[in-house]
Amino acid sequence: MINGTKARIGIIGGSGLYEIDGFKAQKSIKVKTPFGDPSDEYVVGELGGREVVFLPRHGKGHRILPTELNYRANIYGMKSLGVEQIISISAVGSFKEELKPLDIVMVDQFVDRTNQARKTTFFGDGVVAHISFAEPVCSSLRNILYESAKSIGASVHPKGTYLNMEGPAFSTKAESLLYKGWGMDVIGMTNMAEARLAREAEICYSTAAMVTDYDCWHESAESVTIDMIIDNLKKNAEMAKKLIIKTIAKLPLERKCSCASTLQYAIITPADLIPKRTKQKLHIFINKYMKR
Repeated sequence: MINGTKARIGIIGGSGLYEIDGFKAQKSIKVKTPFGDPSDEYVVGELGGREVVFLPRHGKGHRILPTELNYRANIYGMKSLGVEQIISISAVGSFKEELKPLDIVMVDQFVDRTNQARKTTFFGDGVVAHISFAEPVCSSLRNILYESAKSIGASVHPKGTYLNMEGPAFSTKAESLLYKGWGMDVIGMTNMAEARLAREAEICYSTAAMVTDYDCWHESAESVTIDMIIDNLKKNAEMAKKLIIKTIAKLPLERKCSCASTLQYAIITPADLIPKRTKQKLHIFINKYMKR
């Protein structure tokens, strides 16, 4: 609960998602975090009777590369604004014929193929925590997204594995065929880090992966280009807005999933050994566990 109201719902995606009919009383909030600056200001307003917080993943105007994103600041900012559930709207390429451009895949697993340049944990600096990540997205939130997508007539798939590549270049054909051979479903550049950090922050997280292309493995389809992606992004945007509206209306006021207590047994370092500065930096995550 935030100031006596229902906990906020976070949306991470393109800045065009703000333009949703019924999104009222919008204000922009600049958040400072111990991890630096988020991608942009957060846009807070009301949609369907719930407080919603939007963040443009790559900044307004799409200015920030996937490798340059400050994932920690983005998720920390959501946490500091009282967000308990994050819906990620993301463009992806497809490795399977049946996952067609303009389809939606409700991702349930991730494989990381980045070079680890991204910061994907809040911990360190004198405190060690090992979160459970076998199921990397919130199944409750994913199921609601799936049912909402079906109800608006989307061509939607209930699960899929997201391969997180490094970028910013797209795959070579050899890489694309390799990932397809591994049984991957879709490919993107950003969501693995968000999912890990959201889990550490005890925020429910789920990805609605909007298929824009067949990457470059498909023999008869045109290889992925920016023009192709932008064209399909525009087509996907209206469906994404409808999905957000429908999903928000179905989200429970109180969470009953395990996401809210991820850190209960994950923090290994005894409280009295954690440096004061680190405790202060992570207070919004760990304070409730420091009295044990």
